[in-house]
Amino acid sequence: MTQTEPLLAHATRDLARFAAGLRFEDIPAPVVEHAKLCVLDGLGVALFGAGLPWTGHVREVALAEGATPAASFWGTSDRGSVGQAALVNGTAGHAFEMDDIHKESIVHPNSLACPVAFAFAEAAGGMTGRDVLTAIVAGYEVGTRVGNAATMALFLRGFHPQGTSGVFVAAATAGRILGLSAEQMQHALGIAGSMGAGLMAAQEGAMVKRLHAGRAAQSGVQAALLAKRGFTGILDVLEAGYGGFLSSFSGRPDTARLTAGLGSVWETAEVGFKLFPSVTSIHTALDALDTVMTDQNLDAGDIERISVGCSHMTFVHTAWSYKPAGVTAAQMNLFYGLAVIALHRDASVRQYAEQRLADPAILDFIPRISAFEDDGLEAMGAPFRHAARLELTTRDGRTFRHERLARRGSPEDPVGQAEIVRKFDDNARSVLSADDAARLCELVTRLDTLDNTTSLTARLIRLP
Repeated sequence: MTQTEPLLAHATRDLARFAAGLRFEDIPAPVVEHAKLCVLDGLGVALFGAGLPWTGHVREVALAEGATPAASFWGTSDRGSVGQAALVNGTAGHAFEMDDIHKESIVHPNSLACPVAFAFAEAAGGMTGRDVLTAIVAGYEVGTRVGNAATMALFLRGFHPQGTSGVFVAAATAGRILGLSAEQMQHALGIAGSMGAGLMAAQEGAMVKRLHAGRAAQSGVQAALLAKRGFTGILDVLEAGYGGFLSSFSGRPDTARLTAGLGSVWETAEVGFKLFPSVTSIHTALDALDTVMTDQNLDAGDIERISVGCSHMTFVHTAWSYKPAGVTAAQMNLFYGLAVIALHRDASVRQYAEQRLADPAILDFIPRISAFEDDGLEAMGAPFRHAARLELTTRDGRTFRHERLARRGSPEDPVGQAEIVRKFDDNARSVLSADDAARLCELVTRLDTLDNTTSLTARLIRLP
């Protein structure tokens, strides 16, 4: 294949036709139920994220720009344009490493699709819950397939999938909720592909990582609005051999993943949930350490050393030398996460407070931890890139081992609705009263029956 030959003919067209033509009735009932859980999770984490400093900076810039107040900035009484709301609320949704995760694509769809869909719904004076859910599922299906096709090569080249592949989640969501034709949707995807951006160096200590989701959500809105007006995009943006999204960002794509099982295999059902506010790749190691310490009745003082075997991607992503450089760096670091589990048996939100990041006890414990690329795990392939093999040696010479191939909350080790409701309540209560949080939860759980979403979006606002 020469550089200018298409990677897979008509993939962009076929995804656009799928997204534009998707009907609620086409979506299997279990997928609808799972999508509602994703929405609940996404709204909860965005409400928590609304109160964080980096979201505040983005919101202040949006307010200073000014715009027709069409949609709410969640967790506040502020409003802006649909694009501004997608920017601010998308940033909030990705603000504390708690948004959902589609493992193969490495995309967190709920911080992209939910801000877009509900901003348009609010600006329109409300829409049916079925229309909103259909748009969200369209975004999940298109964007995760783009990420699947990009493979881990996109990430290992230094690009953040959330800001790059994620723009297609937002564009397909926006296009579907605007009722774009298949041709207009193809142009929307073709516009969005030129707007994807995000560099993974942000993981080592920069607020800008949070912005990648917000900027992708805003770009998806702009792409769909432009396409609706007749603005044209790259019609073969995904499959173009030169200058296409996959050929440029990935270089080694698996283009068959773009349309494999389209309409019969639902990638939305493969989205899992985060139970720790940290990078997904370390969750198996955190669970493994907690299991060993619980089973053997150990505390931090008993531990001589901890060694963790992981995949190449997890090693590159998380096993870099920790230094206090902000919340992002702590959340993305394997050694920090294991240290707080060892010392406090807890890796929840409170362990990532600014005042904890340079705790001498944490910094003193980290040198007891090492990590290496485990050839056996690597040989198992991409589906096991989050797996971990942990070995713990005690000061009195005992050695314990524990292997975790899948993290809790993943499709392979799922948690039930009750766990997601509990997580939602914990997050939403940072902004809402108990009654308002419970009412919002109830509305989301029956989103597919709502004739109008106005009562739901009204619950996302905190009045002064």
